Amino acid sequence: MNRFGFIIPVYNHGSTIEAVVQSLLPFAFPIILIDDGNNEINRALISECASRHPEVSLISYPKNKGKGAAMTRGVKKAFEMGLTHIFQIDADGQHDVSYCRAFIELSEKNPQALINGYPDYDVTAPSSRKNGREVANKWARFVSLNKGLKDVLCGFRIYPVQPYMKLIKGRAYINPRMGYDTDILVHFSWLGIPVLNLPVAVSYPRDGISNFHLVRDNFAIAVTFARLCLGMIIRLPKLILLAAKRKEAADGN
Repeated sequence: MNRFGFIIPVYNHGSTIEAVVQSLLPFAFPIILIDDGNNEINRALISECASRHPEVSLISYPKNKGKGAAMTRGVKKAFEMGLTHIFQIDADGQHDVSYCRAFIELSEKNPQALINGYPDYDVTAPSSRKNGREVANKWARFVSLNKGLKDVLCGFRIYPVQPYMKLIKGRAYINPRMGYDTDILVHFSWLGIPVLNLPVAVSYPRDGISNFHLVRDNFAIAVTFARLCLGMIIRLPKLILLAAKRKEAADGN
């Protein structure tokens, strides 16, 4: 039987985390919050939120380690709790959680698959966000030989825990910071895990806080893609076989 839980890495979004947690309570799933080295004000807000809700488990880091590191720690906690699937959601409230039900239902029908969100933008979305992410999408499809990766930057996904733990136990290097969302999706594809795509409505509040640092994070993402290109070359025979199987399955449908 599938056992779901939510994982929410939190950095600089203490003011929005209570609303995000409140919106998830109707699902009656465990919620794992990762306080990723927040300042005192945000840390207090996160701790207050966790103390109000028995469904919430809180893990705190004294210093910021990055989204990828936070997710890895959260997955280890989920595994210890006996969860089979974890639902990654951002802490800033930009994702419409009413879409969670469709993701969960698809995961229940396809428990071996990663359910990957792609953004259905409203008018608040900056054009630079929409245009820039397609570069990352094309690169990820190239290094994975998987045309089925519709979006590689959206932080709204359901991962099966077992293959995630396989990567952790195998000491796979996953970008611990902004390159995480792309990196982990490519690694799942390299394992041959099916990736199924669903839309999620995304909005960008005018006063929203972004943790993206233009120079530092763009450089880190570029390094991530260079590393993934090397990984693709090493795995090329296997990836060609996986691509052929995906095509055969698509043609059969």
